[in-house]
Amino acid sequence: MVNYEVTVSTANLAYAGTLNNVFIKLVGTDGESNRTWLMSLKGPLALYRGAVSSFTVSCPVSIGKLVWIELDKQRFPQFFEDSWFPAKVVVKSPEGDTYKFPIYRWINDCEVHRFREGKALRAFEDKNELDRNSRLQELIQRREYYSWHVHEKGIPHSMKAESLSSLPCEVQFSFTKKTEFLYTASTGLVELKLKGFAGSKEDWPDINADDHVFWFKRSDILDYIKKHWKEDAFFGYQFLNGVNPMLIRRCSALPENFPVADKMVSLCGQWCLASEMKKGNIFLCDYKSLDGLKPNTIDGKKQYLMAPLVLLHKTPDDKLMPIAIQLKQIPAADNPIFYPTDSEYDWLTAKTFVRSADFNEHQLNVHLLRTHLLAEVFAVSLLRNVPMVHPLYKLLVPHTRYTLHINYLARDRLISETGVFTQFAASGGEGMMTLLKSSLASLTYSSLCIPVDIAERGLEAVPNFYYRDDGLKLWDIIHRFVQGVLGFYYKKDAEVKEDSVLQTWISDIFEHGFLSLARTGIPQSFTTVAELVKFVTMVIFTCTGQHSAVNTGQYDYGGWMPNTPTTLRLPPPTTKGKTSEATMQQTLPNIGTTVNGMAAMWLLSQPSSDFVPLGQYLEDHFSEEIPCQLIRAFQGELQVLSAHINIRNKNLEVPYRYMDPAEVENSVAI
Repeated sequence: MVNYEVTVSTANLAYAGTLNNVFIKLVGTDGESNRTWLMSLKGPLALYRGAVSSFTVSCPVSIGKLVWIELDKQRFPQFFEDSWFPAKVVVKSPEGDTYKFPIYRWINDCEVHRFREGKALRAFEDKNELDRNSRLQELIQRREYYSWHVHEKGIPHSMKAESLSSLPCEVQFSFTKKTEFLYTASTGLVELKLKGFAGSKEDWPDINADDHVFWFKRSDILDYIKKHWKEDAFFGYQFLNGVNPMLIRRCSALPENFPVADKMVSLCGQWCLASEMKKGNIFLCDYKSLDGLKPNTIDGKKQYLMAPLVLLHKTPDDKLMPIAIQLKQIPAADNPIFYPTDSEYDWLTAKTFVRSADFNEHQLNVHLLRTHLLAEVFAVSLLRNVPMVHPLYKLLVPHTRYTLHINYLARDRLISETGVFTQFAASGGEGMMTLLKSSLASLTYSSLCIPVDIAERGLEAVPNFYYRDDGLKLWDIIHRFVQGVLGFYYKKDAEVKEDSVLQTWISDIFEHGFLSLARTGIPQSFTTVAELVKFVTMVIFTCTGQHSAVNTGQYDYGGWMPNTPTTLRLPPPTTKGKTSEATMQQTLPNIGTTVNGMAAMWLLSQPSSDFVPLGQYLEDHFSEEIPCQLIRAFQGELQVLSAHINIRNKNLEVPYRYMDPAEVENSVAI
């Protein structure tokens, strides 16, 4: 007889342990063991939460190199069936070899579950029948769990799920995350209802009245915004470091539909508009994607959503100041261009229409489409097409955590017919899907890669652009890490072309995420290691740093409603000189619309206590030493960047924290 020493680790998660009987079978190249009951002197504590327990599996003779293990769980008669979350199994053979089997998934039935040995294998390395058969069976099962669904034609496809509970257990929120998410949502709504705000259709008595909505949900940035939201310098600052840094670009020539008069523009000196454009000091934000959208109807009243153009000037003291605003795309006598020299409320009203447009563009395109929906596509394609032993799975699976769960909630509770966004945002009616479709149709691969995007928008030299500064550094760190890991497994371009798993993964993404639109520039296949590294870097950056940049500050910048109105109730002025504080209040959303929007932004800005920061891994998927060393180096570089950001922020009036690796979540999880 020969003995195999089996060590089983149960995850340290709520309800991860089991009281059921667990059985294991070892399968090797030369045979297999009997199905063996994992029995220990620890009794029921052997497979308890966080337990690490050892067992012995005996075989008449050696079964050769281990290929996979099979686990199954059976309940005692008269006992209930529970769930078990094994983290990993380590087997030491009689020959002295150690085999690691990463698992990291829930087992909540009595079926047999198969797990392959953890050494990363590319598709063309499955050379024997056992390996090929195991990979095939795994992917057949995965494609049953993870199938594509067309939620709406013209937008990225989603994962098919009949209900939240029908999602595979491995992609659902943990007990902790689920409990905290529900608590955060319910306490916010209870507070609003107790104060009589949630269902109110009344106007705010004055612009400052919504300061009393949430007494305890405050932040230093939100307090700053309440004092400075009317200021032109802060209005311009938000295009760089607010929640939507994706629209601004350098302007070298005025658009034909934006006839700004040079003599009307104040440039803090004797310079003219043309000369400042040549110097690279003029910038444009064009909300043309909103043009023609049918605005929502809220509380039975038509809402208003403009498609403004905004011209900004970088001053000698490095501030970004708005110098002209046109609220509709087509120049006309009833579509005046507003300037800072106009009356206080003409200019403030124009800026408010821009901020409302920015909210709607940000939420649907920059936030929902370009992070949440794309992250879901990346995740579903990975889980459908890439076996657990593949290096791509090991590299990317940490960045899929909770994404499918949060996106199901978004479709069900935010953008459904009765969702919060649908009810309380200007673009939440028919315009919502129209904007998502047009945004996907105009999306480009280069715009998802921050080094290329910044260059294409001409923003390399703009001062005080912390999204760019931190984002470029973060991209470089991620790129070096990805290059190291994938370069360890793929030495030659031919190996990338030969790996059918990689090709299926990207082909699925191109078809279901980008609807086979070649003009997006998304690769349809990989031919070089460099192409693979760039795309995987983009995936990780999108699911981590980019999502954090456009999500985490939502309540900071949107918690003070006049700075970010979700909708507006009066049309913009068609002639100057007729606005006042009274018309401004009538234009802003009513109490119920305001507080429901604030509650949603509060909820979506709050990390849970089981938050996992970028570069930290709860699961050990890699077993080879080189990838493990690269992970440690990656973590070290992220710590250095975090320290630099914290030092810089101490000297900033408005700190920029959204790209700090310590505050960036490792996946789209909120």
